Amino acid sequence: MLAEALRNEGHEVVLTREPGGSPGAEEIRRLVLEGDPDRWSAETEILLFTAARRDHLERVIEPSLAAGKVVICDRFADSTRMYQGLSRGDLRAVVDQLHTLMIGREPDLTVLIDIDPSVGLSRAKGRQGTEERFEDFGVGLQEKMRAGFLSLAKEFASRFRVIDGAREPDAIAADVLGVVQLELKS
Repeated sequence: MLAEALRNEGHEVVLTREPGGSPGAEEIRRLVLEGDPDRWSAETEILLFTAARRDHLERVIEPSLAAGKVVICDRFADSTRMYQGLSRGDLRAVVDQLHTLMIGREPDLTVLIDIDPSVGLSRAKGRQGTEERFEDFGVGLQEKMRAGFLSLAKEFASRFRVIDGAREPDAIAADVLGVVQLELKS
């Protein structure tokens, strides 16, 4: 919805996602999002996500930004900070070190759509897709992730905007568009 609204305003928009977004990163996506929840250790996941992000950055994000396009990425390094850095051990420092070494860039703006973890988990499971490895860890992980993301929003307050996700999609989309429009004007 955001990409469509910005295109209607005349922006060139690249809509992408992580993990994934480039051919190599999409291959890694399949490895990390499907299968047994215990398939990979947290340390291995950090390396896989960093490799996917690096390929995505080189092949899609940086060239698009250099061409003056708006890049909308569904997830980025903050997800790795939380899911691998917090969820299965205290590995945040490792995530940050790899990020500094291999990625070296933070988003200009991060929109966090905050929702009750049980509602979010129910919505995700309701999609009945094959990429449910993290959802299969259960609501306990989702509660930990929500707290972690809200903490990140305070840590990186200059780039985070928190949107209430317990409303109708159109209301959420309007708020997201509003904060993005403000950022694009600055």
